[in-house]
Amino acid sequence: MSLKTRFKTFGVVASAILVLAGCGSNGGSANNASGNAGASSASSNTSGFADPELNIAVFQGGYGREYWDTIADDFMKAYPGTKINITASPKIAELVRPKIVAGNPPDLMYIAGSDNTPILDGLIKDHALEDLTDVFDGQDESGSGALKDKILPGVLESRAMSPYGDGKVYLAPFNFGVMGLWYNKSLFDSKGIQVPKTWDELFALNDAAKENGRALFTYQGLYPGYLEEMIVPSIYNVGGQDALNQFFDYDPAFWTSDSFKQVWGIIEKIATTDNGLMKGTVALNHTQAQTAFLQGKAMFIPNGTWFEDEMKDAPREVGFQFGFLGVPTFKVGDPVSALTSVEQVVIPAKAKNIELAKAFLRYLYTDESVKLNAEKSKAVLAIKGAPDLAKPYISETTYNVYKAVDSGMVAVNGSFKSVAKGSKYNPSDEVYKPISSIMNKQMSLDDYSSKLTKLYNDLNKELEQNGN
Repeated sequence: MSLKTRFKTFGVVASAILVLAGCGSNGGSANNASGNAGASSASSNTSGFADPELNIAVFQGGYGREYWDTIADDFMKAYPGTKINITASPKIAELVRPKIVAGNPPDLMYIAGSDNTPILDGLIKDHALEDLTDVFDGQDESGSGALKDKILPGVLESRAMSPYGDGKVYLAPFNFGVMGLWYNKSLFDSKGIQVPKTWDELFALNDAAKENGRALFTYQGLYPGYLEEMIVPSIYNVGGQDALNQFFDYDPAFWTSDSFKQVWGIIEKIATTDNGLMKGTVALNHTQAQTAFLQGKAMFIPNGTWFEDEMKDAPREVGFQFGFLGVPTFKVGDPVSALTSVEQVVIPAKAKNIELAKAFLRYLYTDESVKLNAEKSKAVLAIKGAPDLAKPYISETTYNVYKAVDSGMVAVNGSFKSVAKGSKYNPSDEVYKPISSIMNKQMSLDDYSSKLTKLYNDLNKELEQNGN
């Protein structure tokens, strides 16, 4: 379960209370608040928009839906005469897919959750998303500058937001998560252990790990995708964006490159170092491995900003405090990095009310919206200064992690290029699942390299055959 899954799979059972236009009756706070406004706009539109009614669809998971109801109310008050209809569900894709197929999609969608996000891949492949470049090139809601200047560096340029490599933005960033290695801060503080900044420094702490009765490292063994949280930033640290492009764009040469050799060399070193990997790790699920870490059985574990809340009721060693170190570097003096993953908001190209949808999207990035999102969802938007705006509503641990990225820790992100339509491969599974065999000493790096080289060649052949 990588963050693409975990960040979105809080699965709260709920029904779709508000509906898209033409799908049922209105209800819920947003529509209740806007009932009179909607009736008024139907007869005499005073909103300033050609069409004052907006239909949006949102994923309702662990974050709930209260933020969306409240921000809709706030927008309707700021723009009298507008009316917002909200459809919210844990299985939002099932509700909107028939509308999309029929050519009548919602005007704006926040799609998350592992069962829902494939619909975004389909919209990207079909070039069925509205170009949002003008929204981010234009002024923010306050008129203080271009909206793009508020977004965290590198986010709009990433494939997650600009999927075609043409410099145009088709997916808007929303909540983001930060991932890397975690440790017990109280242990480090009480024993005078320095937080490692390089991999050499981390491995040098193996003696301290032994002295304190724990292994150096563990991870969520049944879900080796968690290891992307240290692998992807490490690739960037060794080879920069060029190496990441090789990795994510299926360049077979990556698997014989220096970036591969150094980064997967860390995996091999963990596996072969005495006390390097906690015994039994590869057979543990995520909660089991995380509980073992909390109980003091390992010094380090990869995870993300949801870690503290996800494990709030789990047993732990006395005095445990969450500490986040990011991802160590290979060279002394290089900046520590972290993996980031950003949720997305989109406007379908066939939306009926693109003008109002873009105005509402711009409103989501106001300071008031960022604060409201933190208060209602305990989440942080991918914009500069968001951690300080969210600070009153999130834990000190969560704040410190987000603040580290906001203050200069290198934020690394990326995603695999879309595979050919009908491909039998899931690149993430193909790349990360065999790592368990390396950890078990059942597969050498040479065998792994050969396996992945063949995979990348196969993926490229599939793309060529499909005209990509």
